[in-house]
Amino acid sequence: MKKQQLSVFDILKIGVGPSSSHTLGPWRAAQSFIAHLKIVHDLSSLADLKVFLYGSLAKTGHGHGTDIALLLGLSGQDPVEMPIKEIPLIIDEIKGQQILNVDGKFKLSFNPAKAIVFNKQEALPYHPNGLTFCAVLHNGSIFQETYFSVGGGFIQIEGEQKSASKSIKLTYKIDTAEQLLAACNKKEKSISDIILENEKCWNDSEIVKQKMLNIWRVMRDCIESGCQTDGILPGGLNVKRRAAELNKKLLADKKYQNQDEWLTAIRENGNGFNYTLNWVSCFALAVNEENAAFGRVVTAPTNGSAGVIPAVLMYYILFCAGQNEDKIIRFLMNAAQIGIIFKNGATLSAAMGGCQAEIGVSAAMAASGLTEVLGGSPAQCLMAAEIAMEHHLGLTCDPIGGLVQIPCIERNTMGAIKAITAAQLALNSEPKQAKVSLDAVVKTMWETALDMNAKYKETSEGGLAVNIPISLSDC
Repeated sequence: MKKQQLSVFDILKIGVGPSSSHTLGPWRAAQSFIAHLKIVHDLSSLADLKVFLYGSLAKTGHGHGTDIALLLGLSGQDPVEMPIKEIPLIIDEIKGQQILNVDGKFKLSFNPAKAIVFNKQEALPYHPNGLTFCAVLHNGSIFQETYFSVGGGFIQIEGEQKSASKSIKLTYKIDTAEQLLAACNKKEKSISDIILENEKCWNDSEIVKQKMLNIWRVMRDCIESGCQTDGILPGGLNVKRRAAELNKKLLADKKYQNQDEWLTAIRENGNGFNYTLNWVSCFALAVNEENAAFGRVVTAPTNGSAGVIPAVLMYYILFCAGQNEDKIIRFLMNAAQIGIIFKNGATLSAAMGGCQAEIGVSAAMAASGLTEVLGGSPAQCLMAAEIAMEHHLGLTCDPIGGLVQIPCIERNTMGAIKAITAAQLALNSEPKQAKVSLDAVVKTMWETALDMNAKYKETSEGGLAVNIPISLSDC
């Protein structure tokens, strides 16, 4: 397996829910296709456009919003910048008028129900998440590209094996946990210190830190929004949002005017294990309810697992050490590097490896980041990541109705609690006595992914998805 040269911002990236592989990836693929089309052809020469979805993208694409993501990407909208509230308006206009404003510049007759084809019985050989764009020009020629959404919002064009980042010589070559630990020990530095040195190969350290704080701002805002929004999640399962109700209950209806007052109220309104546990669950629920409702989240390392890291980091800020920008940056830098190790040694795609590739990886990332900011050594950080993943091995991905709701939202609460537990175990252990290394767990996770039955890999053809009789009347 070829190792990719990745930045922490390849792992932690701002996007729109509900799925990094089924929403963000196809969205980016659509943007890429239009950009390539414009290089060789004028948009006015475009006569027809179709998109063919394969494998897991076809089987759970409706529930994951793949068609919506494609329409937005082809229209020239950007998932980082576009106002979230405009999404339903744009989609309704396209479907109502059956006109696609390609790249925001050229109006094309386009019926989404016919132009986006869900080939549920076909799969492409390279990866379960495959999609082909086919543009027919007025002169009869065809411009076509096939993409693979390989997990975590990463995309690859058929026949190309490109890294997500520019080719650049990093200060430290880190493909494995063993290499990371060796670099830390040699330089007597923390994991976040080592990774910052690598990031400085792309950007000035102050830029890196500000970008990381912006990542945290989006995470924090997502938590707050989720804790203030009630109602029913879209998609047809009629899942009731719970974070807002839990937020009110835990604060005993105490009023607050802004985010700072809200956080202060959380700190001051209670204490004890149950109180803390409930808040961690509330934070994770909040993020993934926002994700399920096409909200803005940080892919960490995927959208389906976006709630774990914010919940654990907020736990640290509120119940351990208070607001500290340096610690926030260190937590996220450390966590992202663990994600890179899993990306290069295994997979971040549930369609390839089940939910162990999403919740399992996010829990490992959060556990390592938390361990560092709580004073743990690099060896203890890697031990925490190992413990967290070890107890997610074999976790299947079986979303009911293909929606990132059941069991996905609650799984984020489980992943967050496991991450905290893993950190505490590692902090009270001697890594030299550990029988299992992080690299061994990464290898095991990948082997488990290869052995896992395909029906448990984000197809909605096994597990809860077939044993819970629910009609998706609104889909």
